[in-house]
Amino acid sequence: MAEDPPRDDRSSDPSPAGPAVPLPRTERPDAPLYLASYLRRQASRSALAPPGDADATTPLYLRRFRERRAEPDAFDAPPPLWNGEALDVTPAWADVTRTKEIVPPTPAATHRITAQIHLVRHGETQGYSTESGLTPLGGWQAHRRGFDLSKGVRDGEQVRIVCADTNRARQTAAHIHRGLLDGLELWRRDAKIEEPRPTEEFRNFQVATPDGLRDVTSAFRIYHAVMERYERVALGDRPMWLVELDRFWNIQQGGADPIHHWMTIPMLHFEPPASCVRRFWAGFQRLVGEAPGARIVCATHSGPIRAFAAWAVGYDPGEPYNTEEVLVKLKEGGQEALVAYRNRVQEVQVPPLADLPDWWEGIA
Repeated sequence: MAEDPPRDDRSSDPSPAGPAVPLPRTERPDAPLYLASYLRRQASRSALAPPGDADATTPLYLRRFRERRAEPDAFDAPPPLWNGEALDVTPAWADVTRTKEIVPPTPAATHRITAQIHLVRHGETQGYSTESGLTPLGGWQAHRRGFDLSKGVRDGEQVRIVCADTNRARQTAAHIHRGLLDGLELWRRDAKIEEPRPTEEFRNFQVATPDGLRDVTSAFRIYHAVMERYERVALGDRPMWLVELDRFWNIQQGGADPIHHWMTIPMLHFEPPASCVRRFWAGFQRLVGEAPGARIVCATHSGPIRAFAAWAVGYDPGEPYNTEEVLVKLKEGGQEALVAYRNRVQEVQVPPLADLPDWWEGIA
């Protein structure tokens, strides 16, 4: 029996009833689109090039690279941009910029620091309603602060320690003094550390009472005695100074922030925050004038420190912790200063005290 001839599946339909249908072809003789665009650019570049230019078809960046490479000392010359003196690049800065952090170039020194003032809040106290002084933890905090300050004291430097005239501030200054001496002995440095002494300019904010101006803690004892008599015998309306002190101490006893109340609510019998900032600057200028170049450590209270920091940065940065400090650096010339508090440094102008207005002048 004869065999059937083989069928061509590419040109005929397997169905016995249908006619043979040819399949579409996929071969393309033309170049791909990216290659066609490249050929058109090459053709136009060759047409525009002057006669005899063999590098007309070479890209410009490649021609420039070949020209620089052909120079004899091309790889020996330093890079002109990032190695010049105009950028003030140091090896330390270059090493820092290897990280992902953005670090600006170190600016050239345009000023010199002539004095440093450390405003230190007192250590933990046994209570604000009495003059009972520091707790054992508060004494350790102040000693530790003095020890830490000793790390930055140089040989031959003079350190003056001043404080507010309260038990907690005086004890804090005494512990800072001992911590400084212990640290300097450990680091084997020779510096002149003066004994602590109370200073009037760095007192706590005052309250006007019938017995005169008193520290807010001293005023509490007067308030407590007078308020008890009013409540016991019902003498009638309380005087305004008693009303304002009552509001202040009720906030303290309720666990809120009385310093925020003092800084934001007008009180006629309390020394205003601006007055504290003004006398702090008066104390700075007097101490710097008496001992130029000396480092000043001042143990004082949180209210004036907080008011001073708020004046410098333009907002209330919050209550300082026990023995936390605000650092003031006076620049050469005495016209400007740097105030550092909680990782922020603010450049400020030293206020001309003689030109500041005296709001109480002429007021009866």
